[in-house]
Amino acid sequence: MAGPVAALLEGGARLHLQHGPIDLIIGADGERGRALRAAAARFGRVLDELVPELSRLRSADPTPVQGEIARLMQRAVTPHQGFVTPMAAVAGAVADTVLAAMVNAAALSRAYVNNGGDIALHLTGEASFSVAMAGLAGQDLGRVSIDATDPVRGIATSGRGGRSLSMGIADSVTVLAPTAAMADVAATLIGNAVDLPEHPGIARQPACDLQPDSDLGQRLVVTSVPQLTTPAALTALSRGAALAEDMRKAGLITGAALFLQGQSVTRGAVETQLITARKTLEDA
Repeated sequence: MAGPVAALLEGGARLHLQHGPIDLIIGADGERGRALRAAAARFGRVLDELVPELSRLRSADPTPVQGEIARLMQRAVTPHQGFVTPMAAVAGAVADTVLAAMVNAAALSRAYVNNGGDIALHLTGEASFSVAMAGLAGQDLGRVSIDATDPVRGIATSGRGGRSLSMGIADSVTVLAPTAAMADVAATLIGNAVDLPEHPGIARQPACDLQPDSDLGQRLVVTSVPQLTTPAALTALSRGAALAEDMRKAGLITGAALFLQGQSVTRGAVETQLITARKTLEDA
């Protein structure tokens, strides 16, 4: 595998870092140069740190792990019930770790690390951050806006439209949480909970048949979903929303927005300007 690649974007306003499967877009306001150099330096050690512990991270074994990122991953999944491995938090934990290196190295009013849609935030004073929520085929599902007074410092999106396999049928689930790692695992689990296990038209396949090294092993993941009736879609969403509400009450997330075939449900403090996703699908 080639080593880490770094490239400045927009005249140095943002930094792109890529190594293997990890792809980051980073922005910073304040001592930008110092912050971006710190990000690149910390990123250069990420895969070397994770690879030796991958077998442990791909299992639900609670034995303590050693690396900084691995510990963040394990800490993020520990409060959750049922089967979940630290890999459910890997993208968010990487984002949190790189952001921490930037904040420790430079005076910043605002900074973000976007790891394929899982975003770690640093906001102070009047700073704010806004991001679009995207569904299947890239349709625009609205925006989430965070300011420095909000407790949110992590945003993550999961579902069938994401990079990872999903056990549920959600088009997408966006979660706001205190850290990116916490948001990452919560989005994964909420996305899994949006489901209709009894529906005969939903196609599923063992995860390991699609990705031999998947932490899900023989567990079935969704490969296709037929057009659902509105009541069926709302039933599936209600199952994910119930889990999201339990997480919110437990302090694990601050809010979530769930989407499926033109229907949407929100829980908690999610400030969104939702477009009619149904119209987008009808026009496609």
